[in-house]
Amino acid sequence: MLKQLEGSQGVAQAVALCRPNVVCAYPISPQTHIVEGLGRLVRAGKIQDCEFINVESEFGAMSVAIGASAAGARAYTATASQGLLFMVEAIYNASGLGLPIVMTVANRAIGAPINIWNDQSDSLSQRDSGWIQLYAESNQEAVDLHIQAFRIAEELSLPVMVCMDGFVLTHALERMDIPDQESVDRFLPPYEPRQVLDPDHPMSIGAMVGPEAFTEVRYLTQHRFTQALDVIPRVAGEFRSIFGRDSGGFLSSYRCEDADIRVIGMGSCIGTIKDAVDELRDAGMKVGVVSLKSFRPFPYDAVRKALEGASRVVVIDRTVTPGSRGVLGMEVESALRGTGVRTNNVIAGLGGRAVTRSSIRGVLKSAEAGTLPEMYFMDLDRGLVERQLAREARARLSGPAAEEMLKDSAGRRNEPAQGEEA
Repeated sequence: MLKQLEGSQGVAQAVALCRPNVVCAYPISPQTHIVEGLGRLVRAGKIQDCEFINVESEFGAMSVAIGASAAGARAYTATASQGLLFMVEAIYNASGLGLPIVMTVANRAIGAPINIWNDQSDSLSQRDSGWIQLYAESNQEAVDLHIQAFRIAEELSLPVMVCMDGFVLTHALERMDIPDQESVDRFLPPYEPRQVLDPDHPMSIGAMVGPEAFTEVRYLTQHRFTQALDVIPRVAGEFRSIFGRDSGGFLSSYRCEDADIRVIGMGSCIGTIKDAVDELRDAGMKVGVVSLKSFRPFPYDAVRKALEGASRVVVIDRTVTPGSRGVLGMEVESALRGTGVRTNNVIAGLGGRAVTRSSIRGVLKSAEAGTLPEMYFMDLDRGLVERQLAREARARLSGPAAEEMLKDSAGRRNEPAQGEEA
């Protein structure tokens, strides 16, 4: 059914259709509306056999989800940013125990300095945690990916993060096709746990494992992620056959058939990139877009094939690894190793800075001209940076960089325009 909804409410309704038994809730912007929506649905009796548990922290939320899943319940929670970091110890426990928990990450920057706006530094900081990571390009895809996530998690006995850009998607009102319960039930069978705590058959879960078996435990996780390379596209295909639309899988391509330059990225910025590509195509530039949906497992073969034939690949990263480069950029370079394809890693949209069509057009024109640096911070205010560096060179007690640059930025906004009197 087509509905005009906020992205968070669309996700809440999609999760409800998956018949969770336990929803663990601790609010943090920008995911709050998701768990609030689920809370209203549980209170109204619209989700049967579901317990909505208000916990004291994000660590508590994941701990309750672990206990619920280990007891045989279909468990769900949501978080963002510092909240995700607060539950990190439990996140590793969930994957190490092979528990099929589904969690929404409403992507938000990590402080300090404090920033509530969108980038993907939170979920990508957990790329080694043993969770499958799926990224939504639109709110419709966020709805679809949550339904697929429960199926993927329970087939593999692995936890799944569904990542959607905070505020950009979570708070955007869009038309979404919310499936009916019968179709979701046909796609997602009742949960049958691979392991379950049962008082009639006592066992230990998560006990101490020494060097005699720890490598084998980790190997099993890697093996399941290898299996996920078969499961994810198959589940996307079955979703298409029931719901009638393409969604999920490893990636999608746009205007790449003859593209000499290809852009690859994840999340909501893809829509803006597609608009910029349309404009450049009208101007005669052969450029296309690849939208990555599955970051973990990383589909190296599919990425290599999608970028085959390009002379240059521009990677748009919504986070950066200090001392190295963008997280997605490193993975794409690994996928393209030995192919001779040149890559440029563009860091964009950090802390909610807008990713605009004009900036994307400028980046791609520079790539075509061969003048784009190998690593490039898009829309970087070099004046702010240089003033702070000069300040630090003058005095050791130069003050906190973030606050000093914020003052500089505010002062610049208050300066009179050229030709005006002070």
